[in-house]
Amino acid sequence: MNTPPLNNQTKIPHYDYIIAGAGAAGLSLLMRMLDSPFFQQKRILIADKSVKNVNDRTWCFWEKNAGYFENIVFKKWESLRFFSDRWSDELQLEGYQYKMIRGIDFYNHCFARIQSSPLVDFRQGEIKFVTVGECTSVLIDGKEVSTGNSTVFSSIPAERSAGSLELLQHFKGWIIETNEPVFDQSTATLMDFRVPQNKGTTFCYTMPFSTTTALVEYTVFSEELISVPDYESGLRYYIDSVLKIRNYRIVEEEYGIIPMTNANLPFLNRGIYYIGTAGGQTKPSTGYTFQFIQGQSELIVDMISKGKTLITLPSIPKRFQFYDSVLLQLLKEGQLPGNEIFSRLFSRNKASLIFKFLDNQTNIREELSLISTLQIRQFFKAALKQAK
Repeated sequence: MNTPPLNNQTKIPHYDYIIAGAGAAGLSLLMRMLDSPFFQQKRILIADKSVKNVNDRTWCFWEKNAGYFENIVFKKWESLRFFSDRWSDELQLEGYQYKMIRGIDFYNHCFARIQSSPLVDFRQGEIKFVTVGECTSVLIDGKEVSTGNSTVFSSIPAERSAGSLELLQHFKGWIIETNEPVFDQSTATLMDFRVPQNKGTTFCYTMPFSTTTALVEYTVFSEELISVPDYESGLRYYIDSVLKIRNYRIVEEEYGIIPMTNANLPFLNRGIYYIGTAGGQTKPSTGYTFQFIQGQSELIVDMISKGKTLITLPSIPKRFQFYDSVLLQLLKEGQLPGNEIFSRLFSRNKASLIFKFLDNQTNIREELSLISTLQIRQFFKAALKQAK
């Protein structure tokens, strides 16, 4: 890795590819580029406003087989549970595992490869795009780093018009430690709705690392954010009253906001290819993103390597976009509470089919079978609104 200084007199080095944003999307794409023989004679710049040296997030996802980042999976569970006042049980995973990757492990893994590669430069700084006519320049801390024939990828959201449906998934999590063994480390809780629902669709999940350590997360789907004291009181209520844990220490905290929207987020916009959440890789109805990023990254590198134009990159099938909009409509209106929707979904279907559906991998027969188990009247009304 090289980091030549930039000043007003420095000649701009030529980069074949520029990646703006060193988060999950940018780094996942870069790792696959470094794996591909096609990119071994290319110059790549990746930039971010931070140096990525803190454990600022965790990514959780389901997967059947060993994945691309399997060697840095922090914890995996072969058993999941679901809880609500209406239905509680262990989920039928049928070969799926629920996996967790810690942000710091992901960053360390990726930056170790960056530092050992002569192909890649990393720059820390504020990234901006300036478009004049058909040409877009990339600036870091006000200094241009791109040339006219650089291919630019960005995970930094562009300005966009609002979708017809806009919600936020926002959450605060604590990693807690206890003196006594209170957790079953072989089983994680995917969703627990046994908390007050007055702030929107609200649930907690628990990811045990050991019998005495776990990540406990408090999550809300709503149009507006809530206050920090509200998150913390929700976590305390869940830990004290639901998990029945009285004595614990908070050793780490995390906080995040994920947009849930049916807005059009084009892959190509003003000469920049948008990846990750900025490019529509967040599932609008659930907020899951990590695995969609992996699929997109693999496709991009494969297409470039084969000389194909990225304009033809396959998009999400329209019917899955429609399903997401219908569920978003119901969650936003609140006429059918989210805890009732998810309780019905998981109580009447195998989790393995639900996971496949949420991965946009089911066929129409499977989708009709799953939809038929839901609250048909309410879903049909929401579907009519989205079909207009």
